[in-house]
Amino acid sequence: MQRDKCHMLPQSLLCVLVALALSGCIVAQEVTQVQSTASRQEGEEVTLDCSYETSYVVYYLSWYKQLLSGDIIFLTRQISSSTAEERSGRYSVVFQKSLMSISLVISASQPEDSG
Repeated sequence: MQRDKCHMLPQSLLCVLVALALSGCIVAQEVTQVQSTASRQEGEEVTLDCSYETSYVVYYLSWYKQLLSGDIIFLTRQISSSTAEERSGRYSVVFQKSLMSISLVISASQPEDSG
């Protein structure tokens, strides 16, 4: 018997911008996760959006998940100079550099995606 499961996706998914400069790595000037939660049924696709600001030409945008234990797990990243959108398992990235926007798409959401 299959039960409908609704879960929140999560305040604990973090979008982090890391800008690369010649002198080393620098953390972003500003990153905003557009919505803090999203409710979906198990198995549905979920999209979480981030906007960002940076003056750097080359940078990485990374998504992390923070577990209830406080541990942080890397999910996926996108480099600004790439037109190919990254994919890692159920996680994929929709990157719009001109809009300074990046979205994390979780296919087939699972209870462990909850936060």
